[in-house]
Amino acid sequence: MQWFAAPEYWLGRLLVQRMVAAVYLLGFLAAARQFRALIGEHGMLPVPRFLARVPYRQAPGLFQLRYSDRLFATVAWTGCALSAAVLAGLADLVPLWASMLLWAALWAGYLSIVNVGQVWYSFGWESLLLEAGFLMAFLGNDEVAPPVLTLWLLRWLVFRVEFGAGLIKLRGDSCWRDLTCLRYHHETQPMPGPLSWFFHHLPDPLHRVEVAANHVTQLLVPVCLFLPQPVAGLAACVIVVTQLWLVASGNFAWLNWLTIALALSAVDAGRLDGLLPLPAPPAHGPAPGWFEGLVIATTAAVAVLSYRPARNLLSRRQVMNRSFNRYHLVNTYGAFGSINRLRQEVTVEGTDDPEITRHTVWKEYQFRGKPGDVRRLPRQFAPYHLRLDWLMWFAGISPEYARPWFLPFVARLLENDPDTLRLLRVNPFPAAPPTHVRAVLHLYRFTDRHELRATGAWWHRTALHEFLEPTDLETLRRTGHGRTVRPASRRRALRTVPLAPPGRRGRERRTPPSPRPPDQDPAAGGDR
Repeated sequence: MQWFAAPEYWLGRLLVQRMVAAVYLLGFLAAARQFRALIGEHGMLPVPRFLARVPYRQAPGLFQLRYSDRLFATVAWTGCALSAAVLAGLADLVPLWASMLLWAALWAGYLSIVNVGQVWYSFGWESLLLEAGFLMAFLGNDEVAPPVLTLWLLRWLVFRVEFGAGLIKLRGDSCWRDLTCLRYHHETQPMPGPLSWFFHHLPDPLHRVEVAANHVTQLLVPVCLFLPQPVAGLAACVIVVTQLWLVASGNFAWLNWLTIALALSAVDAGRLDGLLPLPAPPAHGPAPGWFEGLVIATTAAVAVLSYRPARNLLSRRQVMNRSFNRYHLVNTYGAFGSINRLRQEVTVEGTDDPEITRHTVWKEYQFRGKPGDVRRLPRQFAPYHLRLDWLMWFAGISPEYARPWFLPFVARLLENDPDTLRLLRVNPFPAAPPTHVRAVLHLYRFTDRHELRATGAWWHRTALHEFLEPTDLETLRRTGHGRTVRPASRRRALRTVPLAPPGRRGRERRTPPSPRPPDQDPAAGGDR
């Protein structure tokens, strides 16, 4: 079929497939390096316990058949190897059917991980990676020209990412409408980067320009993706530039890079000829009939599945980052519908004193990405995803976000669990575990230029109240949060360990609602 092929988009396909493969590599790598402490057999939220209560239909994947840490590690490292091979160009060297199987293996492997990842994997960019990886299989390889229908599906995906984020902002926090959100966002975002301090101190008029430009980029520019060239290509370039601005200003895992990759699918190589030194395009052959049939069927399926995401975009009760099916296909997206005005951080401390007194010396655990030491400039980790650090940000918003996993985390610190300690930057008790651990809620703010020069500190912090009172391992074991759980008859006589005990609130005003974790919750199988 003559209309089926769009050979002028060969460069767009090359860029998007290689970049998506790179993001899959990072996703599998993060899973391989972090899973034992988070969801392993002895992790904070063990997969076997999750699978015992969640049937296959709610969380389909390989691990429903059998789970072990060794099998999970095999899936994760195999995913790394396959992703690296696709990134290196393997998918263009094998037959078309084999290329599709490579992408299908990446999608199925990562789906299996996400669907047992529980709260650690309840981020919108997990669904975005799965949806993008699924569509990559239907872009073909060098044997055939990029299919027009798949290219339109990719533009529809970019549109949902950008337009959904724009609408949730206008419908959410008033600061997006009065152009003041960026007075706070660079300071209160989940994980600031090395330039966030500088972005925060930009002049207020420039912050207003940033917000206004964001509205244009997310509400007007995505519509232009569906217009003829060169308008569609220019719209894609605007989206890329905006996403690079976000990359520079903070750490948002692979969300920005994946959006850039998907936007590049709208690049028409023919219009770049003479402007850039491009390699020769591949010699495409005619698309097999079975491939055309699969692409057409997939397009029809996406059209049907798009009903609920499209209705959500038009709804006044719009939700963000929701998957409407267990396979994370054709999702709804969005980010930062509301902005914190203050930054609250949970710091975790331990002591080796046998008894807690007013003279007890507490030593602080340091995380890799989240703010801790006030003199440490925030680091750049994105597109790598530090899952524990992100969840600690949500814990600072409300103890409810941390209730399922925080006490198990503390229990593992009290054991000096090596898998958990590998997630941290500094363990103040390398020789022997602490006797007690506590958590304190602090108010953090960026210092100004004068404070930075005088103290060398990027942050100023003020203690608000105890988030978790001093707790020992035996107490956590008896309440069911350690590795060893005492018989129920003994546990009943003991109190539970509260988070953020009442009566110790700070006087600072409460923060307004912050961006919630995605509405999609793998632990519940999808919708909430």
